[in-house]
Amino acid sequence: MTKILIGYGTTEGQTARIAHHLAEAVRSHGLEAQVLDLKGSKDVPLEGYHAVIVGGSIHMGKHEEYVVDFVRKNRATLERLPSAFFSVSLAAHGDVDNARAYVENFERETCWRPTQVGLFSGALLYRQYGFLKRLMMKKIVTDKPGSLSTDTSRDHVYTDWDEVKRFAKAFLERLVP
Repeated sequence: MTKILIGYGTTEGQTARIAHHLAEAVRSHGLEAQVLDLKGSKDVPLEGYHAVIVGGSIHMGKHEEYVVDFVRKNRATLERLPSAFFSVSLAAHGDVDNARAYVENFERETCWRPTQVGLFSGALLYRQYGFLKRLMMKKIVTDKPGSLSTDTSRDHVYTDWDEVKRFAKAFLERLVP
């Protein structure tokens, strides 16, 4: 059976939710998917996997350093196997040029050019933030163009789950000989 690793880095959990959603989409096609938080996984052996999807979220303008390290360390394998990358950011919701720039920076840092890239909108989890972070995030959102909410009384998820399914489907179509 085809076995796919979906490794991710997350700060607030939205990238993990997306990774699990991708895994469900993979499993719905009769394939095996393993979801792995790369933060606690220093040496991930990629032997035994037929394909790899890597995901990371943007905070302070960069993807998680441990995701960058994972890709650098496993670049040769990622280039040999069918592989893809997904980036999660608020920029993907209305500022796609900026979201693409984050991925271009990631590609320069890692020297990896994934054959498929997904740009997924993240979430504003105001109710999970502490007081200072809530104020900071509201200020950031206020200063950005677009339609992100400044209503701090609730959380706002901007991820397009249908787009996540389309990304998985397109990836799986590439696996068929």
